[in-house]
Amino acid sequence: MAGKARGFTLIELVIVITIVGILAAVALPRFVNLQRDARIAKAQAIYGAIKSAAALAKARCELDLAQPTLATSTCTATAGTVNMDGASVTMVNRYPAAAVGGIDVAVQLTASEGISISGGAPRIYQMNGATDPATCQVSYSAPAAVGSAPTIDVATDGC
Repeated sequence: MAGKARGFTLIELVIVITIVGILAAVALPRFVNLQRDARIAKAQAIYGAIKSAAALAKARCELDLAQPTLATSTCTATAGTVNMDGASVTMVNRYPAAAVGGIDVAVQLTASEGISISGGAPRIYQMNGATDPATCQVSYSAPAAVGSAPTIDVATDGC
């Protein structure tokens, strides 16, 4: 034989296709879990942002109540507004209200950031793309009385 044919045999091609199929079967579920993990991380980030913004708004209100001559807002013990980064945040019992103009402004969240925002008491932040949006969300409720804290819950079971 002067020249030997070069190329892959049928058996070699079948083995390569089988290996690629096995890798795809293993990698696909991991990719799907990455999307779920990203929604869980987003929910936890929103939860942390809400907690921080509520604490900062309360601190601003307390400062304005303690130093009324230096106050930059109209915060009272049960209502009013505070100024956070030039935005007016509606307050209830020294914490941001669970309504438009309240916690949304304090956190600076909008529905265009991959989340849906609804409700007023509680305020609900649902992650877009979740398998069950009702169990992939963060909820915020303003305190019912002066001296109590807001209720902030995160659910990630249905992400």
